[in-house]
Amino acid sequence: MKRSLTLPLVAALALTAVAGTAIGDGHSNKALEDAIKARKAQMTLVGYNTGLLGAMAKGETPYDAAAATAAASTLAAVAKLDRSILWLEGSVQGTVDGTRAKADIWTDAAGFEKAAAGLEAASADMVTAAGTDLASLQAQMKALGDSCGTCHKAYRGPKN
Repeated sequence: MKRSLTLPLVAALALTAVAGTAIGDGHSNKALEDAIKARKAQMTLVGYNTGLLGAMAKGETPYDAAAATAAASTLAAVAKLDRSILWLEGSVQGTVDGTRAKADIWTDAAGFEKAAAGLEAASADMVTAAGTDLASLQAQMKALGDSCGTCHKAYRGPKN
């Protein structure tokens, strides 16, 4: 009777080990895919709030200090999201679908961090400018746009 239970138990343990390895491999890829989705969401929020501010700066929508401050505050908060959980090593364009992240993000981590800190600073400055008046908002839009461009030129690959 002992012998008849041993074989199924060993088989079950072996199957569990194989399944665990397969799930572990899938989880690793899933983690990268989830990080890419999260940072795309971050960039969508950056674009949305920058668009609201830009529309006011261009006169496409009326300047509203409260709405501009809300957009700038959201932008500043989103810019400060923890990059260590969004930009996982291995989530490089050409390696994982759905990303335009260049390998330079990881090979030039200090440069990437500096570019990201530039967005944080420009966004923080926009909070004050946005609520002051239209001229201040307009003046800060260039710095905000430049901070986006600096990062995208160096660390974002071409569309596929």
